[in-house]
Amino acid sequence: MNDILMQVRDLSYRYEDQTLALDKVNLDIRRHERLAIMGSNGSGKSTLFLNLNGVYKPTSGQILYEGKPLDYSRKGLLQLRRNVGIVFQDPDNQLFCASVAGEISFGLYNLGLEEEEIRTRVNQVCDRLSITPFRTKPTHFLSGGQKKRVSIADILVMGPQLLILDEPFSALDPKHARMIDDILEQLAQEGITVVIATHNTDHAYRWADRVVLLNNAHILAQGSPEQIFSDHDLLSQANLEAPQMLRVRDVLANQGLLSSDCFPKTPEQLAELLGQKK
Repeated sequence: MNDILMQVRDLSYRYEDQTLALDKVNLDIRRHERLAIMGSNGSGKSTLFLNLNGVYKPTSGQILYEGKPLDYSRKGLLQLRRNVGIVFQDPDNQLFCASVAGEISFGLYNLGLEEEEIRTRVNQVCDRLSITPFRTKPTHFLSGGQKKRVSIADILVMGPQLLILDEPFSALDPKHARMIDDILEQLAQEGITVVIATHNTDHAYRWADRVVLLNNAHILAQGSPEQIFSDHDLLSQANLEAPQMLRVRDVLANQGLLSSDCFPKTPEQLAELLGQKK
């Protein structure tokens, strides 16, 4: 099986006012990878995601899913969105049913599934994301973190191969941010391809297999977190700050306490490296 799940080829997209949002973007999304798309506001991240999901159709260029060009017919888009799900930055732009259970089951009813299958899938995803305690509540009574989990459940219940999340940690308190972080880790371990847009360099450095920097509608660079976050010129162009662990490493390296070519991703790894220098 080809390890490339989705291909973006010379993708350009203009809005109705002719603003160029994406300019000849080329990108491969690999099966089972954790991909972080980063860049300042207006760099094209959200527009790219909406093209990947078929909400937008490229002005020019092409997107392929499993080697086949996207089919923009109603039937083709329905099939695409079963396999490629997008979770919006603001859950209130995604949730519209009165209850949590109704929200999660809505897409399954549209697929014409049997009641028993729908009930089983909804129960499974509610347990998986710790939603069961509030599954009967109205969605407008939920906290921001709870709404975020429901918006993820909305997509997971469809059984996608690729999950796209636009700023998954936006407006979350530390507790709910950790919960979403744990969910992303779990999904990646289950083999779901996960793509996120984020400004959080600390999370991207620790979590991602690959990082793509977008700037002014172009891909500025792509590579491993170690490569991308070690290049201060690139980060400056993308208006991003180096991850905290690398900033601490640099301070320690300047004091001769640590090598500058190591890449600790957690405090525990940093402590272990410091212990080896004694």
